[in-house]
Amino acid sequence: MKKTTKTILWIVAALIVAAVAIFLLTGKKDKQVLVYQVTTLEPTTISSSVTATGTVEPIKQVEVGTQVSGIIDKIYVDYNTVVKAGQLIAELDMSVLRTELESSRANLNSSKVEYDYQKKNYERIKSLYEKELVSATEFESAEYSWSKAKFAYSQAESNYTKAQKNIGYAKIYSPIDGVVLSRAVDEGQTVASGFSTPTLFTIANDLTAMQVIANVDEADIGAVKEGQRVEFEVDAFPEDTFNGTVTQVRLQATTTSNVVTYQVVINAPNPDLKLKPGLTANITIYTLDKHDVIAVPVRALRFTPEGEKYRENTVWKQLPEGKLEPVSVVTGVSDGVQTEILEGLQAGDRVVTGTKLVSANGKPDYKPGQQPQGGNNNPFMPRPPRNGDNKRTE
Repeated sequence: MKKTTKTILWIVAALIVAAVAIFLLTGKKDKQVLVYQVTTLEPTTISSSVTATGTVEPIKQVEVGTQVSGIIDKIYVDYNTVVKAGQLIAELDMSVLRTELESSRANLNSSKVEYDYQKKNYERIKSLYEKELVSATEFESAEYSWSKAKFAYSQAESNYTKAQKNIGYAKIYSPIDGVVLSRAVDEGQTVASGFSTPTLFTIANDLTAMQVIANVDEADIGAVKEGQRVEFEVDAFPEDTFNGTVTQVRLQATTTSNVVTYQVVINAPNPDLKLKPGLTANITIYTLDKHDVIAVPVRALRFTPEGEKYRENTVWKQLPEGKLEPVSVVTGVSDGVQTEILEGLQAGDRVVTGTKLVSANGKPDYKPGQQPQGGNNNPFMPRPPRNGDNKRTE
């Protein structure tokens, strides 16, 4: 008896489970309707940009060297020293240079004496030659000696002038107002001015006005123009955003590992001196940047209601009573997501961007994360509501 009762209970439980499964699988679904996706137009910003990396540099930077060889006798500046144009910043030992000056002066005096003697001798021989009292050979010899003395005297003058200038070069002055970025020598060090001028100091002009030299990829350089707005960041100040403007797009290309880039110069105001020479900047150049414009989503220009013929540069405006009206528009710039409307629409207008399925209770008929349908040209979609049907908008 107990076994029979237990069997009956198992059968009843199985029937209940089957009934619930059948109900869940065959239960009546909510009625589905197709509604329009509508957006209300408001003034917005349309922008597009390219990114690059670059280096912060002073706008004007001068390497100061020496034109004469010698030993550094005195240094009057150090790193970060603020200097003025014409300020004495270093001196070379002038003892050797003074000796060279004295030697060249003595040589000049000797050459002058020889020149004066040969000139007078030439004039005397010339006078006698014109009277046929000396031979042509003697006259030519006197002329030769005077010419040779004249050239020697001219060379001595040049050497003396050079020695005087070298004395002046021993004192090194700052060529610009600015800040000393680097000092490459110490007192007592010997510098030699051979074929290239040795660099003693590097001086930057004004650190409150910097520039960024950005390397822009060849695929993006076509959109970069002078005057475009720039934002950039540096790792030294990760929470700060710095602003600048494109001032130059250089034509010379640089190829590194088969990657072609072009240098773009960006001015970077630096009133608080946060930016330091050599910092790496992560740059955003706004190649398109328009504010307070009326724009529609790009898909609004592609939308066409069921049964209507596609019209270029036309959007469908929703009237207050819910009807749709085609509006021809004049378009402007586009960032690929939004398109500027120059004529045809104004702020507050409602335009259709697409359609989507929802159940009769107002819930969308797609799973979370699934994209709704952007148009109604899909043959597998239910037909949109017609006049007299249950049509809703949202």
